Amino acid sequence: MSGQSNIFGRAFRFLASKELAAVLLILLCVALIPRTLRETEEISLGLLPRILFGCLALNLVFCTVRRARSFSKAVLVIHIGTIVTLTGAVISSYGFVSTVNVYEGTSVNSAYRWDLKRETPLGFKLGLRKVHVEYYPVPVKVGVLRGNEKVALFELKTGQDFRLDRYTVAADSIEFPAENLHLVVTNGGERIGDAWTGGERNLPSGFPYSFELVAFKDPAMKRVWVDLTLTKGDRVVEGTSAVNSPLTWEKLNFYNTSLDADRYGNRFAGIQITYDPGKPFVYWGFAVIGLGSGMYFVRKVYGKR
Repeated sequence: MSGQSNIFGRAFRFLASKELAAVLLILLCVALIPRTLRETEEISLGLLPRILFGCLALNLVFCTVRRARSFSKAVLVIHIGTIVTLTGAVISSYGFVSTVNVYEGTSVNSAYRWDLKRETPLGFKLGLRKVHVEYYPVPVKVGVLRGNEKVALFELKTGQDFRLDRYTVAADSIEFPAENLHLVVTNGGERIGDAWTGGERNLPSGFPYSFELVAFKDPAMKRVWVDLTLTKGDRVVEGTSAVNSPLTWEKLNFYNTSLDADRYGNRFAGIQITYDPGKPFVYWGFAVIGLGSGMYFVRKVYGKR
């Protein structure tokens, strides 16, 4: 029995040793080097890094159990937080990233899974209702016509306005790639209608003027977001998605990662769909580590355990 106890004791000390932790960290760094040298959409770590993260978590568990009595409360809390974070990293490796381009006004039911390297069914329908683009103020030149007669030329920025007889005309926004400027017309502070330089107008029949976009400077994009529709059976969910503000549904996150148009001017958005089951564990682990670090700081400053 004493021989078995010695074997188990040596095994336990080895599994809890700093030397094992150092070797595991070196192996993990070597295993992750290829991922840093190539662009990839994958969040799956692969088998070897997953095993190494798991071994690191176990090593820290054994280390914590072995030295728990000698640790201060702060260090013990930091160890527990680190174990939770490493566990979350292993769980996250079972998630995935899918990407798909969706045209405005259309829907798709499949996307490319980067871990599987193939197109896979989504299990629901992903629709793109509308693309919204907000630009910083764009310098424009607006020509004013009465019939075929050129009346005036105004130079301003979107968000500004100009006077036209008793009317005030505001350059509200400009649409790209259509290059269509939206104008709002008011009279005495009261809105009487809208006009677009593309020809569309919603103004009283007696309004004598029309407008054309003579020139503009290339705009700087401020913000992009999209309206999405998710349909699964009889369930329909609508929401918005942006680069750093995803739409979340059934543990999936939908990010708008890109915006472009084809040669015919039809706009489409790149949608990234992620599933990360370990994220809550990682966040909780960081929170516990922060708590332990605060406790350690207080102990060091005020001499309290």
